[in-house]
Amino acid sequence: MILANEAATAALAAALAPVLRKGDIVGLSGGLGSGKTTFIRHLLAALGQEDEVPSPSFAIVIPYDHVLLGVLLHADLYRIEHPGELAELGLDSSGEDSVLLVEWPEHAGPAAWPDALRLTFAITGPESRGLTASVPAAWEGRWPPPHFQP
Repeated sequence: MILANEAATAALAAALAPVLRKGDIVGLSGGLGSGKTTFIRHLLAALGQEDEVPSPSFAIVIPYDHVLLGVLLHADLYRIEHPGELAELGLDSSGEDSVLLVEWPEHAGPAAWPDALRLTFAITGPESRGLTASVPAAWEGRWPPPHFQP
């Protein structure tokens, strides 16, 4: 799908917000500047996050509390060099009481999070982004989000 501009990215994030469930994992891939963090900022805003949503590039994981979904974990694995480093972060056991939003999930290795919705962003123009989704069985009927028109 093509997201023509940031408003389209925000609309997609807002459409995804109500279909998230505890235990969900969303992996976001793509080059630097392709829209991963922007998408997560809009998603967290749609879920009611009013404070600034910084990129977790240096913190690696930033938690946000949510009334219905428990803890939302925003992780950025760009600086992870070996999948074994994830054990220190606790992301391999984030569990059924949280939602994990992870940028650069490929840094966790090919076997990580097989039930994750995988979104891959690509820069297609000054404002537009291409988005490709890999949809596991756990996400069937929820992706693409109902009522979203690109």
